[in-house]
Formats: sequence, C-alpha cells, structure tokens
Amino acid sequence: MITSILVQAPAGGAGIMGQVFLFGSIILIMYFFMIRPQQKKQKETKKFIEEIKKGDNVVTIGGLHGKVFSVENDTVTLELDRGFKVTVEKSAISLDFSKKPSK
Repeated sequence: MITSILVQAPAGGAGIMGQVFLFGSIILIMYFFMIRPQQKKQKETKKFIEEIKKGDNVVTIGGLHGKVFSVENDTVTLELDRGFKVTVEKSAISLDFSKKPSK
C-alpha cells in the first residue's frame, strides 16, 4: 500500500507550474469580476457629481429627495419642498432621480 501511494505522488516541477497558473487565473478572475466594475462605477459617479446642474432632481446619501437650486464650488443647495432649501456637499449626492433605473 505504501508503494502505491509513493507512485501516485506528482513530479516536483510540473506541480509548481500548475499552481502558478491556478493562482494567476484566480487573480485575473478577481480583477475582471470585482476590481474593474468597481473602478467603472467610481468613474461614472465622479462624472455625475461634476455634471450636476441647476434643475436636476437628485437623491442624497441620507435619502433626501430634492431639486438642485444652485451649485457652488463643492456645495449644492437643494430645494426640498415649498422653498425649503438645504445646502449639502457634492459628494453627498448619490444619484440622479430624474433618470428612471432600467430593469
């Protein structure tokens, strides 16, 4: 029985190349399914924040829905309801509410 176990042991050189290929494949898969989509989403969010203009309907990260009343350097004034205005940072705006999410 010991003889059959020793015969089935893989050769030293071929096993290392297989492991390198396996780890390389795992890293490549993680890049395409996790890292790359996250980078794409960050670019889209940054572009959206830079393009905010007066009249856009937006939602803040806190859940406030409002219309952009004015845009200054890093702040946005939102009109919430009947003239009630709130000033928030541009980074606190999460999405454009006027665009309906596609299903």
